[in-house]
Amino acid sequence: MKIIETETAFKECITEIQNTQGYKIPLAFGICRVDFGQQNSDKILQATYPHINWNENFGSAAIFIQSAQEQGFAIDFTADEVIIPVTVKFLEGCLNAFTPYADEAYGDAHKNIQVISALYNQIKENGMREGEFRLVILFNDVACKSVEGTYLKLYALSTSKAPLRSLNLNGAFGALHNVAWSDGQPIELEWLRENEIELKFANEYPKIDFVDKFPRYLQHIIPANNTRVLDDSKVRFGAQLHAGTTIMPGASYVNFNAGTTGVSMVEGRISSSAIVGDGTDVGGGASILGVLSGTDGNPISIGKNSLLGANSVCGIPLGDGCIIDAGIAILAGTKVQITPDQLAHIRTANPSTTIKEANIFKGSELSGLNGLHFRQDSQNGALIARRSTREVKLNADLH
Repeated sequence: MKIIETETAFKECITEIQNTQGYKIPLAFGICRVDFGQQNSDKILQATYPHINWNENFGSAAIFIQSAQEQGFAIDFTADEVIIPVTVKFLEGCLNAFTPYADEAYGDAHKNIQVISALYNQIKENGMREGEFRLVILFNDVACKSVEGTYLKLYALSTSKAPLRSLNLNGAFGALHNVAWSDGQPIELEWLRENEIELKFANEYPKIDFVDKFPRYLQHIIPANNTRVLDDSKVRFGAQLHAGTTIMPGASYVNFNAGTTGVSMVEGRISSSAIVGDGTDVGGGASILGVLSGTDGNPISIGKNSLLGANSVCGIPLGDGCIIDAGIAILAGTKVQITPDQLAHIRTANPSTTIKEANIFKGSELSGLNGLHFRQDSQNGALIARRSTREVKLNADLH
C-alpha cells in the first residue's frame, strides 16, 4: 500500500475499502504466532496472539485485508474463517497505511499498529519460519475449525472481549491437539514416544507439567493488578476472571468458558459454562456443576453476594444473596422443605417470581431465586430452605 500521510486520507481509504463490492466487516481478527509439531511440521499445536480484536477496530481490519490482497492473497468474504500467512511485504503495506498514527502507537493506544511494528522489527532482525505468523479473520461465529480460530475465541473469552457462554465453541476439542506442555511450550506426544530412549539417555527428557488440549490461563493472559491466581494449574485458558477475583490453591478450579463477572473468592470448582457473580464466595472444595456433570446441559449462574459453603455442591442456578451450607448438595431433583412462614419471606424477596404453595420443593423449582439459605435440619437430617438473614460480604482487604 502507498504511504498515507494524513488522518483524513486514512479515513477515506477505509471507506473506499469497505465500500468495495463483496466486502464484509469481520467479527474478529488478529495476528498470531503458531507452534508447529516437532514430528509433524504441518500440525499446529498452539496459537499465541499479542492482541485480538473482537467486533472492534474495523479500520485496522480493512487495512489488514487490503494489504493481504495486494500481496496476492485471496479473501473469501463468504467463508466463516480465513487464515493468511504474514509476509514482510504485508507488514510494510500496513505500516505505510498506519503512518498518520505511528507516533501515537504506544501504551494502550493503537495496539494493532504496535503489533505490526513489533513483528516487522522482529522478522527483519531474526527472520521467521515459513507460515510462523498468521493473520486470522473470523467472519461468523460458527463451530471451531482450526487451532488458530479456536485460540482466537478463547482469547476473546479470557480477555473479557466476549461474554461467557456467548460463543460457539462446538468443535473446540476436535480442533485442538492433545499435547504435553513443558514450561508453556507444547510438545507432540508422538515425538516424545519416538525419541523417548535417546532423550532419557541424554538426560534431555523435558519436564512435563501437564497433558491437555488447552493451555493454562496464565500462559496467555496477564490478569488485572488486583486479580490473584495462586496456582497456575487452577485456571484453564478460555476462563474469564473479573478484576479483583482471587483463585486460591487446593481444591479450586475454573474451566474454560466459565468464571467470574465480579470480585469473587474462589476456593472451589467452577465447572464449564458456570458463572459466578460479584461478591460471591465459592468455599473450599465447593463445586458448581458444569453442563456435562449433572445439569442436563443447562449452565448454572450464581448471583451476587452468595456463599457456597465448604464441600457443598450446587446443581441449580442461584439468585443474589443465597447460601448453601457446608457439605450440602442441592441438585435439580433434591427435595427441600420450606415452612409456610419462610415461604412467605422468600416470596417477599422474589416479588416478580411465582412460587407455588407447597411444603416440599424440588431444587429445580427454586432455581434462580434470591435470598435462599439451604441448610440441613440437625435433628432429622432433612434439607430445608429459609429466607437468608446473613449478608455475604467479602473481605475488601483481600481483593
